[in-house]
Amino acid sequence: MASVQAPVIPILERWIAETPGTISLGQGLVSFGPPAVALDAARRFGALPADHRYGPNEGIPTLIAALEDKLARENGIIVRPASRLFVTAGGNLAFMTAAFAVLDAGDEVILPAPFYFNHEMAIVMAGGVPVSVPTAENYQLDVDAIAAAVTPRTRLVVTVSPNNPTGAVYSEATLRRLNQLCRDRGLFHIHDEAYEYFVYGGASHFSPASIAGAADHTISLFTLSKAYGMASWRVGYMVFPARLEDAVNKVQDTLIICAPVVSQHAAVAAIGVGRSYTEAQLTGLDAARQFAINVLSAADVPCDVADSQGAFYHFLRIHSALDPMTLSERLIREHRVAILPGSAFGLLGSCSARVSYGALDRSTLEEGLKRLARGLQVIG
Repeated sequence: MASVQAPVIPILERWIAETPGTISLGQGLVSFGPPAVALDAARRFGALPADHRYGPNEGIPTLIAALEDKLARENGIIVRPASRLFVTAGGNLAFMTAAFAVLDAGDEVILPAPFYFNHEMAIVMAGGVPVSVPTAENYQLDVDAIAAAVTPRTRLVVTVSPNNPTGAVYSEATLRRLNQLCRDRGLFHIHDEAYEYFVYGGASHFSPASIAGAADHTISLFTLSKAYGMASWRVGYMVFPARLEDAVNKVQDTLIICAPVVSQHAAVAAIGVGRSYTEAQLTGLDAARQFAINVLSAADVPCDVADSQGAFYHFLRIHSALDPMTLSERLIREHRVAILPGSAFGLLGSCSARVSYGALDRSTLEEGLKRLARGLQVIG
């Protein structure tokens, strides 16, 4: 555990608490909450004695059925007979479960960088060895570089699209090519689809597990935290090869037994509302995305920002000699604005940061971005 990086968000939250009035462009959240029907379902829960007992390890049958239907309609993923579906307590636990189920001590896991820091942390906790592989222009996957990084100890390749932390959206052609590489080399492909509904500017989301023949080596991760504003409810789900069912069941039973049953009932109602609930928010998020690009791309702001097409993040390459963590602390304490340092996402040796624009109302976001631009100009 000593070799696992410290979670960066609690550190920044402590600095924010010590600096009243700070606007956070850090944590990846949405500004909206769950659908009303999900809240109603939670209020109805608890009348029966069975409501207060453990649920099935894999999830309650009504939610399993709703998710399998959703996956078939929206993602082209047919769960059975080749795959299985488990409901987990959020997307992070789904990844942790997959890591424990697949990895032996010393197995290598390829992470295109910048990567989601909790993925890297989970790999180390499970005894694996993270292998960082640079991405290409605009943070797109470099499949040739990934192929060159494969060794006899490689067990997994991890992708996230739409991406956290960069907002990049990977094309269907690229994901097909990478998934085929994993199949040819005998590797598992974990694909995190937490931001599947958050795409802009003509970009489209693709699920590699929909590829014919992909079921036996593809693990897909999903969550309701973003799409339905249910971060605190802790509901995620994973689709994985049927041959891993025993291993996943062991991990689930040990770590959590089952996801919170009251949250699963709320999730059934949310899934019934469907993706239109999230899509109604995309116009406002896209406007926020464009505004952030305009502010941060100004000639007098010392950073480079890619035109991301997904999630609700921009990743900045900052023209500064400062360590990213030092820069983040100074921005909070001197300019009352918070961003996440790029070093947490595996980019070392240069100054970079993730900016999140999804959790704030427009006026607060505008003020936060102005503080950030001013802070970057002053700190240099």
